[in-house]
Amino acid sequence: MRITTNLKELYETDDSLWLEETIELLKHKQFNQLDLENLIEELTSLGKRDLAKAKSLLRQIIIHLLLIQYWQVEYERNYRHWIGEVKTFRYDLNNHLTTNLRNKLQDDLENIYQSAVDFVKIKTDLTIFPEKCPCTLGQLLDDDYLL
Repeated sequence: MRITTNLKELYETDDSLWLEETIELLKHKQFNQLDLENLIEELTSLGKRDLAKAKSLLRQIIIHLLLIQYWQVEYERNYRHWIGEVKTFRYDLNNHLTTNLRNKLQDDLENIYQSAVDFVKIKTDLTIFPEKCPCTLGQLLDDDYLL
């Protein structure tokens, strides 16, 4: 096992190699050699990326459900596409979801809903959407649920 002596410097020059060597240190329980500062930064960043991805997928589900429900002018031409998008985003989100991410989505559901409504208002020029999210997180994640 080859471990670079200064992981902090390695982090600045080759983050991929830094990660490989950090994993090796962890596997061999050599915790005293870890670059804890950058490891904490990377783990924090990973958590933020996972949450942002989950929020984005949920927002896309809501957007497409709103389009299916309210954009009647485009319904005939686009509803199959929108249903396909909802199914794809649900599949991706359900495969990505952890209990912690689910709880965070639940806590932020109204903000995510408002963001989706804002997008759909711009796209459709409609203003007839419910003020609050008309469905639960469970419904939004349920493959058989359509508004």
